[in-house]
Amino acid sequence: MSDDEITSEIQNRVMIKVGDVDIDITGSAREIDSEMAKQIKTENWSTALSLIRNARETAIQAARAAAKESGLPERGAAFRTLCDNNHLSRKPDQVLGAIQYLREVEGVHDSPPRIIEELFIDAGISPPRNLSLYLNRLLERNLIDFPAGEGNKKNRFCILTTEGRSHLDNRSRG
Repeated sequence: MSDDEITSEIQNRVMIKVGDVDIDITGSAREIDSEMAKQIKTENWSTALSLIRNARETAIQAARAAAKESGLPERGAAFRTLCDNNHLSRKPDQVLGAIQYLREVEGVHDSPPRIIEELFIDAGISPPRNLSLYLNRLLERNLIDFPAGEGNKKNRFCILTTEGRSHLDNRSRG
């Protein structure tokens, strides 16, 4: 049997069910890729994504409420503790800490400036007045970067570079 015959016999399946949206595609990897490209352009896909986003937001709100009721520290208290324990008193260091906290602790990868500002407010720390300026300066100092493929996208997807992590590590020792 040739490689082409083996490849053509392999069937893949992608099933997506979100609310009333039901997408079921079967075929070769190439056929599924082609059909998914078509599906992504449809209203069904937009509806499915909207339902997923709404469910995610509801789950986050429920988790926050449950954490509050159970006495677990809120995100603000946790971020405040991170800043205090690691001697992050300067705004640029706190911004680096916020990016690190959101990505590593909360698993948030899309963090527009308003999310970072909310974290500061939740922690009882005054947010930087011009967060974009801080982010641009951290980028110039090579302390943050943007993952490949994300581009700048209004500072939403920034990550700490090796130098940024080292900078925070040095602060926590000081």
